[in-house]
Amino acid sequence: MPSTTSPRTPDVSINEDVELLARTPASTSQHEPLALVPELAPRFTDQVQFDNYSLILKGQRIFLYSGEFHTFRLPVPSLWTDILEKVKAAGLSGISVYTHMGLINPSRGVTDFDSFRAFQPLFEAAKEAGIWVVLRPGPYINAETTAGGIAHWITSEVAGELRTNASDWHDAWQDYVQGIIQETSPNQITEGGPVIAIQYNQANGAEYFADLEAVYHNSSIVVPLTYNDPGEGRNFINGTGAVDLYGLDSYPQGFDCSNPLTWSPVTLNYHQYHEDVNPSQPFYFPEFQGGSFDPWGPNAPGYPQCAILTGANFQSVFYRQLWASNAKLLSYYMFYGGTSWGGIPFPGVYTSYDYGASITEARILTSKFSEVKLQSMFIRNSPEFYKTDWIGDSSTGLTDGAVSNPAAFVTLLRNPDSGAGFWILRQNDSTSSAIINFSLNVTNADGAKRTLPLAASSITLSGRQSKLVLTDYAFGSSRAVYSTAQVFFAGVIDGRDVLFLYGNSTEQHEVGVALTGTPNRFQATPLVQLKKVSDLNPSFQSDAEGFTVVQIVEGVEGLVTVYDSDTQLILYADYDTTTTFWQPTIASSSSDSFGNFWGIGTNESVIIGGPYLVRSAAISGSTLALRGDLNASEGADGVMLTVIGPKSITEVTWNGQSASVSATNSTIFTASVPSSMSPQSISIPVLGESGWKFKDSLPEIQADFDDSNWTIANHTETNIPFKPFYGDGRILYGCDYEFCENIVLWRGHFNATGDEKSVNLSINGGEAFAASVWLNDAFLGTSFGNSSNNENILEETDDKFTFPDGALIPNGDNVITIVQVFIDNMGLNETQSTPDTSKSPRGVRGFMLDSGNFTEWKVQGKVGGYTNFPDKVRGVMNEGGLFGERKGWHLPGFDTSDWETRDLADGLPDSSAGVGFFVTTFNLSIPTGFDVPMSFNFEEEFGQPYRVYMFVNGWMMGKRVGNLGPQAKFPVHEGILDYRGLNTVAVALWSMTPNVTVAPKLTLQVDGMFQGGVNVTTNNPSWSPDGRE
Repeated sequence: MPSTTSPRTPDVSINEDVELLARTPASTSQHEPLALVPELAPRFTDQVQFDNYSLILKGQRIFLYSGEFHTFRLPVPSLWTDILEKVKAAGLSGISVYTHMGLINPSRGVTDFDSFRAFQPLFEAAKEAGIWVVLRPGPYINAETTAGGIAHWITSEVAGELRTNASDWHDAWQDYVQGIIQETSPNQITEGGPVIAIQYNQANGAEYFADLEAVYHNSSIVVPLTYNDPGEGRNFINGTGAVDLYGLDSYPQGFDCSNPLTWSPVTLNYHQYHEDVNPSQPFYFPEFQGGSFDPWGPNAPGYPQCAILTGANFQSVFYRQLWASNAKLLSYYMFYGGTSWGGIPFPGVYTSYDYGASITEARILTSKFSEVKLQSMFIRNSPEFYKTDWIGDSSTGLTDGAVSNPAAFVTLLRNPDSGAGFWILRQNDSTSSAIINFSLNVTNADGAKRTLPLAASSITLSGRQSKLVLTDYAFGSSRAVYSTAQVFFAGVIDGRDVLFLYGNSTEQHEVGVALTGTPNRFQATPLVQLKKVSDLNPSFQSDAEGFTVVQIVEGVEGLVTVYDSDTQLILYADYDTTTTFWQPTIASSSSDSFGNFWGIGTNESVIIGGPYLVRSAAISGSTLALRGDLNASEGADGVMLTVIGPKSITEVTWNGQSASVSATNSTIFTASVPSSMSPQSISIPVLGESGWKFKDSLPEIQADFDDSNWTIANHTETNIPFKPFYGDGRILYGCDYEFCENIVLWRGHFNATGDEKSVNLSINGGEAFAASVWLNDAFLGTSFGNSSNNENILEETDDKFTFPDGALIPNGDNVITIVQVFIDNMGLNETQSTPDTSKSPRGVRGFMLDSGNFTEWKVQGKVGGYTNFPDKVRGVMNEGGLFGERKGWHLPGFDTSDWETRDLADGLPDSSAGVGFFVTTFNLSIPTGFDVPMSFNFEEEFGQPYRVYMFVNGWMMGKRVGNLGPQAKFPVHEGILDYRGLNTVAVALWSMTPNVTVAPKLTLQVDGMFQGGVNVTTNNPSWSPDGRE
């Protein structure tokens, strides 16, 4: 295979003489020599090591640049490949993955790793892409999910305090953790897999952490155990429960996206904190802000605002500030957010978990993705950056250099072996949007002092921007004296040292480099000027300063060749052009388990410019096989690829089809990829075009409804610590009867004398909940919870409901249903003041007639409860207790032929309060080889008092709250949707107020069109009577 190798510099590959830390105490002073560890602790593997600089995998030093991805928020395992390939295309080296105990361990003694709960498809996709995995199984994960991820059954069946060393909590998590170990162990790096660490999260005491550690230590898990510590808490570094590798958790912009242009400043003490608490370990951020969640409420800003708050400018400044703190293991939360479908959310968030992340919920790339890609490619191509000493910054009296303008701030990191310098620049006021100009005094590795730039007028920071100035920077066997331009690629392609630089087109940039070799003919541009350093200043000694200054003036757009010889190739492009380039790796060998892992199995790459996405590349003989996506929604004319690769390439294929290649015999050439289909040739039907079918879904309010098979709610004790406010001692909490998820129904019976006038009910459903109440078939009213952008939160109500005339059935020897409380359970709380906050009292916390007593209470939630629910594919969180759900009306294949025809936009008959099911079907015929993100959109005027549970092919993919919002758009992926078959949409419409307009207008729309994608399989089981009412 032709050589396309990036260099390995001194101390990148680790040998026996390098001082490695396995479990060296983290309190070692930074001034003491690190103790040589002659052998690793018994459970440790020498394939995962670290010293005070960085992580070391299989003897190779790496910078772990990572992003968070939750597979449970993308319940289509075949699409995980799509996310992992995009992670790899972004240049990241790893992913961090929370797993969800509540989904995997739905009831005591049951662990389920099938369907979207499976680990193996993730591990295989990660291995194929060459992405390391840090697994984060909790059991508590926070993550804006119900109970913070703790299994719901535990919240009612465990008496002890959660997340402590309470014996019944200890027993409760054993099956889950053992299941994690069993699924993960064969996929550790030692077994040829991608798993390099396991993080358990947020304990309520060292003894509990020690309990968790003991289970892992006494298992086949050999990779390090880690922890992310919010708020610089100095937890679990030493002593009982101490982890192998400690890290920080930080969200500097917080979680209110209402004012996305208003920033908090960067955190200044990260480096000092690390030096104080664990200097013998590399600096690790298992979680750093990659976006923000968004709450319920009409004034919630929405995820587009969150994407601005944490956008490319934020990433430029704040992520490079982490670099300036000398952190070498970083993971951004979230990189892909996904969907909190079904009962997954905790009460503070809605269905979408887009998070304003680099990849949208619909799996579309953003400008944030592009910024991360540019950062990642610098890291990938700069192995000397993996080992740096923190020298100083503008606040510490840095002696090796300084900025000329106090409005600028510089931090210097230096590689102790090569002397390569990394000067990280930002505004002194990190929130400033001013444009500032300045010069930078630097000291090179040879001691030479220079004021940069030498030819250009200044270095520029254009507002909220951070950049690097590099000194003694290696690319192949060459080394730049300095560069004020940013680096996209540095390495060797086809035997030549290649340097690909970029910068903003409105700024000047400069690089000093000794040009070598015999120049080739290339097209120069007057915007790039080459000057001998001795011509700039006669005082420079030619023998010491024998390099060329390359000045790049303002206005350069597109890719230009700076220098082209038989030994070197130097390129430059503006920022926007550079974002269109990719560096797919070339796997070393199909038989190598780590052949796709950069720096471990391969150091080979080509550079491809032009397409929306490059997923992979392979070279066989003279053929370069590329796989990727074109943005077909931008036009049908195809794309022109720019290829920077070996001269021996004479043929290029794109997704298996030949591309038209320009004359080659050059490292840089072009290839034309035609589009196979125009966007106009792909169409989708109008939703409901075939008609909606309707049926009432609230027979429980009718006099003849039989609830004899419902669960009798007669408990008088509960492990939930939040006790009833009033009543007769009976506990009416859904989780006490196995009904924790989604909608739960209650029926209270009493013998009426005719004197009863009202009932008081205290109802708990969580932030933004609602509950409607009937006496027999007479509507009494709705209790509304509330949330306004996480303010004015109301998670429980206490209301008096007055009986209308004629609603009672007197003669008290009859037992009738007189009140039916219909509660939308918004999920269980995360931990707040204590861990037991997750034991949320969802249900009725108080019940009292103004006269007389209830004789019996009945409760019904999801059919089968959390032990016997029938839909094992979609899992425990998918369904609730609506009559239609219990019957399976939401599932594809249910026969609605005898239902009434009624349009969804007409709402319920007679504008009544109640619940009805609307079902429609439609066919899709999307050509193979196209990824076409789609969404369901509610387009009626905001404010209508209704709630919708929207099922797509049986999956509950959206909870719409018409009077609260903000979500009206619900992306649904291929795999849930059948792109080449029949699809079923079922809408459970709950009208909460009678005699008002409730007219949802639901449409299906295309959000993008990409030629390429991955192969997607569906797993949408059809209706079956088994286990249904």
